[in-house]
Amino acid sequence: MQPRDGTQRILQYNLIAFAILGLLSTTSWAEGRLFDPSKLKMFVDELPDMPKILGFDVVSGVPKSKSLKIGMFEKKWKFHRDLPPTSVFAYGLSKDTATVPGPTIEALHGIETYVTWQNHLPKKHILPWDPSIPTAIAADKKGIPTVVHLHGGIDEPESDGNANSWFTAGFKARGPTWTKKKYHYHNQQHPGNLWYHDHAMGLTRVNLLAGLIGAYIIRHPDAETPLGLPQGDEFDRPLIVFDRSFRTDGSTYMNSTGNNPSIHPQWQPEYFGDAIIVNGKAWPRMTVRRRKYRFRIINASNARFFRFFFTNGLGFIHVGSDSAYLNEPVMTNAILLGPSEIADVVVDFSKSKNGIAILANNAAYPYPSGDPVNEANSKVLKFIILRHQEVDTWRVPKKLMEYPRPKLSGASFTRYIAMYEYTSDIDEPTHLYLNGKPYEAPVTETPKVGATEEWNIINLTEDNHPLHIHLGLFVVLDQTELVNVEEFKSCMTKMNDAIKCQISKYARGKKIEVPTYEKGWKNVFKMMPGVVTRILVRFSYIHSNASYPFDATSEPGFVYHCHILDHEDNAMMRPLKFSN
Repeated sequence: MQPRDGTQRILQYNLIAFAILGLLSTTSWAEGRLFDPSKLKMFVDELPDMPKILGFDVVSGVPKSKSLKIGMFEKKWKFHRDLPPTSVFAYGLSKDTATVPGPTIEALHGIETYVTWQNHLPKKHILPWDPSIPTAIAADKKGIPTVVHLHGGIDEPESDGNANSWFTAGFKARGPTWTKKKYHYHNQQHPGNLWYHDHAMGLTRVNLLAGLIGAYIIRHPDAETPLGLPQGDEFDRPLIVFDRSFRTDGSTYMNSTGNNPSIHPQWQPEYFGDAIIVNGKAWPRMTVRRRKYRFRIINASNARFFRFFFTNGLGFIHVGSDSAYLNEPVMTNAILLGPSEIADVVVDFSKSKNGIAILANNAAYPYPSGDPVNEANSKVLKFIILRHQEVDTWRVPKKLMEYPRPKLSGASFTRYIAMYEYTSDIDEPTHLYLNGKPYEAPVTETPKVGATEEWNIINLTEDNHPLHIHLGLFVVLDQTELVNVEEFKSCMTKMNDAIKCQISKYARGKKIEVPTYEKGWKNVFKMMPGVVTRILVRFSYIHSNASYPFDATSEPGFVYHCHILDHEDNAMMRPLKFSN
């Protein structure tokens, strides 16, 4: 079957788009000059610790389930001491306490958390957006559609934050798959790191850019305390890292003209900003003691990859990747983190020979073959290390959490997922598809609940795409370069069938080793260009044989997609529906 090039679909959306552009033109985007990041002094703001919200109550010493109401608010936020306040969208219990990133929700394994996500946003967006791509738009053209996805959560479809389950302020307008106000997070899965963010159709990139992100941690004291890892607010810190550009008036800069303006008035294939933000501050600083700290590093950028390293040679001890602990710790000098990936690491500052350690970045953008980093986007965070040596009570054990590795013999089905990018007559990207299909095409991935499947991800584009699978967890088996890739790509463009195009004839190039720290259970992985990445996906818990406490086959189902948000929005996402 030939993959659709999407031309008909784009023409249909454009008819809608240009009718709506009058709405866009009335939005008050600041058209001021771009702020030169070299004018902002680095390392002048202290690293914030985001507010903490407990996702459980304790009654007579016993933890109980809890219901929260968390809102989305427009407010002003100071990203840097010398930058004017920025209009943002922020999560919080109230407008006054809302932050960018939002509060860190701390849940307890086995104790349910309920959240009513409330949209208090204005009628018009603070950033430009593009109705020529599939986009959530209220019938009266008023209000900003939002919906929250708990990234890494193993929960019911109705609470997964489906892109079409959006709603506007006061739930006045609701998307076609909207089902409920109160989301149910079961917290029955393994302990680890998750994050929550907006997931509205066609608006994910702008809603996250506006500030709708936050960390979510599932803790399991009985299993985690014996490990002896750094704990407590001082020594165990989420670091949410993303990039932004600003105008001289402090507003967030986002392009208002697309790379193919006659096709997509505003959409561009990737967003990059030169200011690197950590926990809501540009290039902050943190004073640390000479002992071990745990950092849960979340790459919340739209499109930027980070290759983190310390300028003074300090290393990272990996204890987890994405939402799961590793079986045993892994030491590295650098971390390559794609958008939405999480690295859970311990850094031992007692090993530093000097009093300054700068967390730096040297990943090209777009990754891997784009521009080299510059002075602004190559610096992340400065650690000022106190001179006094002290006794360190924290440790990193030789063994962490033993989860069974899936066996290939247990795979019940083999799938081939091809990544395509389409370009205009000026050779600029117009859209991207998975398996040559738009999101609204009939579902083709229908695993059984509890199944283990082998997925072969075939990247026929020039970009590295971090693929995220909702509900599932997977282990990367191997990565194999394609030979005669243009010949194979030509066949796939015509047939869209890896078997008929004899993939075995082409997937026989160089084997690329999977980094040791990424050999555990993941929910996102970086799919290299011109490579077939083989993963074993499990649609069940990894820590026990218990069944899901919810019906995974119910509507609206789940999705899988590229987590470069500009790609996901246009339209590198497909539905994922389950059967019993």
